[in-house]
Amino acid sequence: MIQQPLFPNIGVCALVSDRWDDTWQVRHHVLSRLARYFQVVWVNPARGWREILRGSTGQNLPNGETSHPSGLTIYDPEWWLPIFYRPKWLAGCTYDARLRRARRLLTDRGCRKIVLYLWRPEFRAAVHSIPFDLSCYHIDDEYSFSEIEGFSDPGEIALISEVGQVIIHSSRLLERKGRINPNTAFVPNGVDFQAYAKATPEPHDLLSIPRPRIGYTGVLKRQLDWSLILEMTQRQPGWSFVFVGPQTSHEDILPAIRELYDRPNVYFLGRKSVQKLTAYPQHFDVCIMPYRVDCYTNSIYPLKLHEYLASGRPVVGSPIRSVRDFADVVALPSTFQEWSAAITVALSPDANAAERRAARQAVAQQHDWEILVAKIAKTMAQRLGPEFADRVVKSTG
Repeated sequence: MIQQPLFPNIGVCALVSDRWDDTWQVRHHVLSRLARYFQVVWVNPARGWREILRGSTGQNLPNGETSHPSGLTIYDPEWWLPIFYRPKWLAGCTYDARLRRARRLLTDRGCRKIVLYLWRPEFRAAVHSIPFDLSCYHIDDEYSFSEIEGFSDPGEIALISEVGQVIIHSSRLLERKGRINPNTAFVPNGVDFQAYAKATPEPHDLLSIPRPRIGYTGVLKRQLDWSLILEMTQRQPGWSFVFVGPQTSHEDILPAIRELYDRPNVYFLGRKSVQKLTAYPQHFDVCIMPYRVDCYTNSIYPLKLHEYLASGRPVVGSPIRSVRDFADVVALPSTFQEWSAAITVALSPDANAAERRAARQAVAQQHDWEILVAKIAKTMAQRLGPEFADRVVKSTG
């Protein structure tokens, strides 16, 4: 029997920048769980008209997750509604048509109230395109990707002002953008706690890697401190450095990665599905977050933070703003010498004592996605009316 959402007559039209079957991001975690409360339509990005003419199906790299909750529908824009960039009138017509068709999927399912849920500032035009009862903008990144303090995108500032509800995921972004719209809620990133805390067999590709294992899960990107990584891997040959995750196309990181591939104590295990990824942190000896510290990274809230903590393993990370809030359970070195000392301490019996493990897991459990998405659902319901908010409160205890 298909389970209906708590509010089957409320629909969420979610405009996202990636496909459902791409590598899971915050929006995947949030919207898959929000579908327990509302009917959700995930709008896959439309293809460009040139792709359509070439017969391309896109170059997405699937993460193995093709199924989805019963309350969530994936809308793939039709081939005859591609992205046009000019003339402007044609681009607007196809854009509006795609949104209307996505909205109709909800109204055809009996939804009488529609929430427009935007995940990037480039979707601002949707606010003026289709009818809705509430618009929501979820800020889960610094979308300018600027490393310079104080940069503001006028279009994003306008969007924050226009929508009915803003959700911000990091303390630094809340400090910078939280005063623009009075209807702003802070909801940090979370973790599927049981998936990461539950003991699982050691992944096959870890079995032959010697301990101690210093592990990283996530995208290999320019925001990592590659100079630090190169120095650590060279000066600590007795430690195995394990990287689990896909590599971006950033050309400036390729020389460092090529050099690391040649080192016998460095292992690249590649992309994993959202289900398989959960097994890796608990089989590391130390989990690391080696970010560069700049304006951009001070605005992020790493998904891996609570995933690491849920595993119970010691965590060492760069002192970016969001991680500094967890200094009681995460070591925060800056220089190579401090990193080396912090990892050494993390490998000690004291750092792996049962009470230290329990303290880390207790923090992660407070950030379970179920708790955080319930807060988002309650916030939306309150904006739609008190009768909806009361039902969310009762359903979540």
